[in-house]
Parts: sequence; structure tokens; C-alpha cells
Amino acid sequence: MVALGLQATHLISPQKLPIRKQRTFSNIVIRSSIAEPSGEPAPLGQKTKYNDGLFAKAFMGLFARKMEKFAAAPKAGTEPKKGVFDYDYESFVEVSKRVMQGRSRLQQQQVVRQVLLSMLPPGAPAQFRKLFPPTKWAAEFNAALTVPFFYWLVGPSEVVEVEINGVKQKSGVHIKKCRYLENSGCVGMCVNMCKIPTQDFFTNEFGLPLTMIPNFEDMSCEMVYGQVPPSFEEDEASKQPCFAEICSMANPKSSVCHKLQA
Repeated sequence: MVALGLQATHLISPQKLPIRKQRTFSNIVIRSSIAEPSGEPAPLGQKTKYNDGLFAKAFMGLFARKMEKFAAAPKAGTEPKKGVFDYDYESFVEVSKRVMQGRSRLQQQQVVRQVLLSMLPPGAPAQFRKLFPPTKWAAEFNAALTVPFFYWLVGPSEVVEVEINGVKQKSGVHIKKCRYLENSGCVGMCVNMCKIPTQDFFTNEFGLPLTMIPNFEDMSCEMVYGQVPPSFEEDEASKQPCFAEICSMANPKSSVCHKLQA
């Protein structure tokens, strides 16, 4: 999922705009903000309140409409959404849940890949590879872009220093409390609809390795640009149990989330 918004930022990069327009553009981009009095994500067990601006709602709607083509039918009596701005974050997540229905883990990941590709112009992955070869600079640049452009999707984050192959670089992103995981409450959605397909898209389509390390104890996440992700079998996330108390699709009897086993 993260790949979708980041590629869009390269297509409409603020670097191509005059300085005055850059400022206006940046204000629009970061218009999503936390509505909590503390200005920080809500404590674990509570859902953070956000104020979503035009940019955020547009991305929610565009992405949700693309996913609707692969989603199961909504519950009876639910009025279908048609316009881009008919969606909010909760309905965006609800579409994601319907995409999961009746699909295996690999099929869910493949749907996300198809949606991401459908949002890009022809030749975009090849263009990305030319503009951003797998260098320290490219990794750090993409990490820097992630913080403002993905506030709407994952909530507040910050660039952090990481070490890759013995080299220290600022190509890490610490997501304080992932909005997608917080709203879905689903380990399977986190891994199958975000982590794995995003890692795969950056690593294999864009040619820039990316590893995502979700923390299921506090719902934070680490993104490490430039680091090759482990295989699914070797990834700690593949062994995570369900959030039995908050996930509507949970199987509390299973030691590993059943959505990760299918």
C-alpha cells in the first residue's frame, strides 16, 4: 500500500514546482493531522482520532475504488459508495477486509500488486529504477518522502538512522502507531495487504529493497529502505497470532493468525 502513495509523489514531486507553490503543495500534503489533545497517537487499545484533508480523502477514495473491483459484495442493506470523496478511512479499511474474503494469503498479495500497478502510468517502475537506483541517497530520499506523504495512511512517523551492511544511513522510518493496523485490528491485513506486497513492490518492481518490521505489541512499525527483506518463512511477522480481542475475523484458538497460513 505504501508504494502507491510514494510513486504518486514522484509523479508530482514538489521539486518540480516553484518555491511558493512547493509550500502550498506541502500544506495540502500534510493536511491529515491527529485530532487528539496530546497531538500524539492514542494509547494502545484506543483508536486515534484524525482530521483528514482533501489530499488524504482523495487517496483513500482512489485506492478504495480500485480495490472495490476485487472486493466481495458489501453487507446487505449497505449503500454502495460511488464517488472518490464518499470514502473515509474506516470505509477504506472495510474495502480491504472484503478483498481478503475468499482469497488465500498469496492471492491477497497479488490483488494489492495489481491495484498498485493499475494506479501507475505505463513504464513507471522502469522510470523509478532509472531515477532511484539502489543507492544510499535513493534509500534516504524515499525515507524522507515517506514521512509527509504517508501521514494519511499510517499516521505520524519520523526518519531514523539505521545500519545496513555496516553503513549507517538515515533510510529508516519509524511509524509511531500504524493507522492501518490500528483501524483494522487485523494481523493478516497488516502482513498480507500492506507489509509483504509493499516490500515486494519496492524490491522487485522498483528495484529498491525495503523491509517493514511491524511491532504487534504497540502497533508501531519500522521501514528500512535499502535492506533486503527476509523470506516469508523466516519473517517473524509470519508467526504472529491474531489480535483475538479486537479483530472481527480472529481465530483465538490458533497460535498463528489463520490469514497467514492460508
